[in-house]
Amino acid sequence: MREFIVEADGGSRGNPGPAGYGSVVIDATTGQTLAEAAEYIGVATNNVAEYRGLVAGLRAAHELDPTAAVHVRMDSKLVIEQMSGRWKIKHPDMKPLAFEASKVYPAPQVTYEWIPREQNKHADRLANEAMDAGKRGEQWSASGSTAELEAADARAARAVAEPEPAGPPGDAAAGAARTRAAMADGRADTAPSATSAKSEAPAPAKAAKAEADVRAARTVAAPSTGWGPADMGAPATFVLLRHGETPLTPQKRFSGSGGTDPSLSDVGREQAERVGAALARRGTVQAVVASPLTRTRETAGIVAAHLGLDVTVDDGLRETDFGAWEGLTFGEVRERYADDLNAWLADPEARPTGDGESFAATATRIAATRDKLVAAYAGRTVLLVSHVTPIKTFVRLALGAPPESLFRMELSAASLSAVAYYADGNASVRLFNDTSHLRP
Repeated sequence: MREFIVEADGGSRGNPGPAGYGSVVIDATTGQTLAEAAEYIGVATNNVAEYRGLVAGLRAAHELDPTAAVHVRMDSKLVIEQMSGRWKIKHPDMKPLAFEASKVYPAPQVTYEWIPREQNKHADRLANEAMDAGKRGEQWSASGSTAELEAADARAARAVAEPEPAGPPGDAAAGAARTRAAMADGRADTAPSATSAKSEAPAPAKAAKAEADVRAARTVAAPSTGWGPADMGAPATFVLLRHGETPLTPQKRFSGSGGTDPSLSDVGREQAERVGAALARRGTVQAVVASPLTRTRETAGIVAAHLGLDVTVDDGLRETDFGAWEGLTFGEVRERYADDLNAWLADPEARPTGDGESFAATATRIAATRDKLVAAYAGRTVLLVSHVTPIKTFVRLALGAPPESLFRMELSAASLSAVAYYADGNASVRLFNDTSHLRP
């Protein structure tokens, strides 16, 4: 069975306003662009344009092979979640479009994946070309499109321009950067031009070069000194402790650095006591560093008393500021700020309502804090008492995982995770969301 990737996007200059969509069908095996579609659709919303792009992409794939397996990739969290059946479709303008999309292929043949906006440049560019054409009173024409070339150039430039980290990055970036650069070179060499026939296959020599580049990058990225501590010396090990419960925790309310700064509940204090006793039995923690918020300082103080250590406070470990969402449940935020929430779920650069802190800004802060602490505690084990988003971000960066992985991690109150950072810049995730110490 053939496999296609459909990337689709839509935009509206005004929301609602002049709108257009773009779609591209890609051969999943070769990465070759097989078809493009774009259209100016008049005045519409972003979401309607995105759905129109999805329908057009699925239809273009169906014309190529109605029996193919199709993997849809979009940067619209709303469309992906609704088409996957996890979110209900309530808007009357989107229900018929979703139904139309669901009927192009049988459901078992289509899968859906959310991707960051920067990975959807090809479809985004097609949508913008369509809107530009509409502004001129025209419709989009494939003969004048440069979307494919610009998307390939952007991928190559992004991979090559990303600097290899100096010092102990702890985010698996060095090897990944080399591999992305080699793969981008291969894609740039083998990608057909925007005006070439979509059926043209990459030249055998160029395909061989791309494969060789990837093999070489993997070889370069592999650590030459092995993985054991004896090879690289003792790592800086961060034991990551989420604070104990507060009154807001069981209610699943947003509780960041911009809210009421709640104290631990009785349950939270008992959890901290259990953590402290468990860590004291292990006897490996040599220092304690905490976020400045009340719940983390209280947790750290209780644990540190068991360990006979002092607590150092570092502002970089604070929780994300959730702006106007502080103290609200997810459902309440959806009712009051649906558009802002959808944007936040779809884009790590998006801020919560009220000028909160984006996930991208949190990641920048955590990376800087990580580098500072790795240098300060080289070869030592330090307990970092922090919050959900910072701890997930430490783990995400160590794994080299994308921002959307934050939504796929469960982190319980008073849980322990651990990441080791070696002198060669590699990181090793050793533990995640361990709550065994909380059981009687």
